[in-house]
Amino acid sequence: MEKKVLQAAVRSEISKASRSTLRQNKRVPGVIYARNMPAISIAVAENDINPFVFTSDTHIIAVQLDNKEAHDCVLKDTQFDPVTDRVVHFDLQALVAGESIEMEVPVVFTGTAVGVRDGGVLQQFFHRVQVECLPADIPEHIVLDVSSLKIGQSIHIRDLSITNVKFLQPSETVLVGVVPPRGAETTVAEGEAPAEPEVIAKGKEKQPEE
Repeated sequence: MEKKVLQAAVRSEISKASRSTLRQNKRVPGVIYARNMPAISIAVAENDINPFVFTSDTHIIAVQLDNKEAHDCVLKDTQFDPVTDRVVHFDLQALVAGESIEMEVPVVFTGTAVGVRDGGVLQQFFHRVQVECLPADIPEHIVLDVSSLKIGQSIHIRDLSITNVKFLQPSETVLVGVVPPRGAETTVAEGEAPAEPEVIAKGKEKQPEE
């Protein structure tokens, strides 16, 4: 996996007013956390954090702090302004060698399904999957070739296999499928449950912003 550097400043002020001042100056507050490590409040340039947020790949983020500390991290949670969609806060989880991590990895769909050429409609239910693995085994993304899918066929979590990577969603979870065109009679394959709507969330449960 590609590693990219992110320059960050340690924040001593964590008040609401100080966060507002940062955002007015196009800087974004964030936090680095890990097990057995005190959380570190940081701030980065808005243009520097955006490439890690608005991407179809997962990156290891080599955070270089202004106090000379360095931490390899992954992006775990991002908060956006509800009006402008600008990043207003982010969480990074520091990686610990030999310690597995749970995270979401993007799914990239490739190819044109046979069923689509026959008049069906490709439905992508999940664009990210939850995995657990060691830091060295984190995939940048997962590529799914849908070319062979016929109408009524789909790809499930159980169809995925990556060395040293454990998939955390139920094995019957449908990631992508080809359904009949609107108005046609629809059926569900034997033993297959209808897919649940996708809920995309990064990281741990929401905690008070630092």
